[in-house]
Amino acid sequence: MTDLKIALMDLQCEMVAERSLANPDDITWLQYDILNRLDKSEKVLPSYLSVSLGVSRTKLSKSLKNLKALGLIEQSPSLTDGRELYTSITAHGVKLLASISDRHHLLHQTAFHALTVQEQKDFATLANKFSTALRKDRIGRHE
Repeated sequence: MTDLKIALMDLQCEMVAERSLANPDDITWLQYDILNRLDKSEKVLPSYLSVSLGVSRTKLSKSLKNLKALGLIEQSPSLTDGRELYTSITAHGVKLLASISDRHHLLHQTAFHALTVQEQKDFATLANKFSTALRKDRIGRHE
């Protein structure tokens, strides 16, 4: 294995462990991802969420149903197609994300102390570049 592959595998494992600590027990990782994506948008269609998160419509539909039951999202019919439901995050969902954000602050503090200022800048640039490439590849496979 290459050093890059090992580093990516290790980073993924560490991030999963950290994410497990940050996510409350009552929502799944997919549900968190949905809320996080909705927090950056006004209203979106499930088809967009499905592609951008890389999950099937069936799996997404189940998660949306649970989030709606928890009062974390709301849905309203499209004016042009009543079969499509626009989805948005509720104030309760925003509050939940804020509490999760506190744990993310701890990640930031760890990186702040572990990396030099230049390493922080380099890491941010490279992580954003890699995340963008992953997202583009995933979306490109569904177009």
